[in-house]
Amino acid sequence: MEDLRKILYKQNNADACVVCGKLSGFALGSDFYELEGGVVFSVIRGRNEHQSYPGRMHGGLITAILDETIGRAVQIGAPDQWGVTSKIEVAFKRPVPLNEPIRCFGKITKLYGVAFTGKGYIEDADGKVLATATATYVKVPVEKIVDSAPYFWENFPVNDPPESAAILHPELLE
Repeated sequence: MEDLRKILYKQNNADACVVCGKLSGFALGSDFYELEGGVVFSVIRGRNEHQSYPGRMHGGLITAILDETIGRAVQIGAPDQWGVTSKIEVAFKRPVPLNEPIRCFGKITKLYGVAFTGKGYIEDADGKVLATATATYVKVPVEKIVDSAPYFWENFPVNDPPESAAILHPELLE
């Protein structure tokens, strides 16, 4: 049974980020949305230049997608909160297809004083889990991450945002 969550907010995109970048030809150009219940959601479609073996997304990009999705969840209700990844563990369950939509979900599972942990997963259009991850991040002011914050953070237009997102595997976010 699907867990249908309303989209509350669209997060900003960067110009050159490999996952959310809108101005880089190689980037996935993903839009990220905040859902009810503290979940971040995105629909991504990898292209042939994102492959490892033919028709399959490279594991490094799968890891980057999960890292970005989980890490963005800390900004729900705190858009000035940032973190850098200190540890990520990814389980690759099935090949992630190219040129087909995949859905990504991430959520913070624990906030510490200077750190946070989270979980995420990627599923295909049929709801089959393709990859899962757990990650730990250290909270860092954006001014210490980049030279002139937030020079790369732009409000790019949203193309036909979905009204809601179905979470088929809520247990993977607990």
